This record gives sequence, structure tokens and C-alpha cells, in this order.
Amino acid sequence: MSQADGVDLDKSLGYLLKETSSALRSAMEEVLRPLGMTVTHYSCLELLSQRPGLSNSDLARGTFVTRQSMNVLLQALERDGYVTRPAEAPVGKALPARLTPRGRRSLEKASAAVRSVEVRMLDGLTETEQSDAFRILRSMVDSLRRGGRP
Repeated sequence: MSQADGVDLDKSLGYLLKETSSALRSAMEEVLRPLGMTVTHYSCLELLSQRPGLSNSDLARGTFVTRQSMNVLLQALERDGYVTRPAEAPVGKALPARLTPRGRRSLEKASAAVRSVEVRMLDGLTETEQSDAFRILRSMVDSLRRGGRP
């Protein structure tokens, strides 16, 4: 396959977005590690803070992991006192999770650490540029989720 048939990585927006995502995740892992957290652990706590009572499946979708991986994480978070879930499902099979006071305290520290990464990532951009970047990225996500439909 010649270069004409392939993707020029230096000019590929998709590749740059993946590189950005990877760099962001690495920077987040770096600041979360001393707090005893991973990005997935933090994301789970953040989602539960903003949307208490989410199920395992909802949390898995929101943190971009499998249901099985989220189940393992939730069991560990429950065992370590960060979340609580009822012994029996109130409706259906879902066991809605909620943060405990310990989970909230841990999340406060983690959120501050993650905000510091985002501030560093946006350093050098004006407020207008930050707003434009957010709008453009949101539009890209929406376009991809529409799957080519207008």
C-alpha cells in the first residue's frame, strides 16, 4: 500500500484526537495514582456523584469499560467503603450504587487533581478558543453518533 492509499498521520485529525486522548489519560493517571485511583475509578465516583443510583451497566457505559470490569470495580469500591449498594435490587436486577461519605471525600481530592490536568491542557488557549474547541469537539461527537444521518 502506498502513502497515497493510507492515512497521513501528521495530518489526520482522528490520529491527533487519539494522541490527545492518550496524553490526557496518562496525565490523569499520574495525578490520580498517589490518591490510590485509576481514571476508571475516578470516573465511576464522578458519575455517581452527579447521577446517584446508576446501575452497573450505566456506569460501564459512562466510563467506557465492560459491564464485567465495572462489576469488579464496584465490588472493590463497595468493599473499601467508597460506595454502597442495596443487598437486593429494588426493581429488576440492577443494584443502584451511591457514594458514601468516604467516597465523597476521596472524589473531592481526585476532582481537584483532574481539574489541574485540564487547566494544564488548556494553558495558552483564550476563553474563546476553549469555547470553540468544546463546541467543535461536541459537534464531531454528535456527527459520529448520528452515523451519517442529518
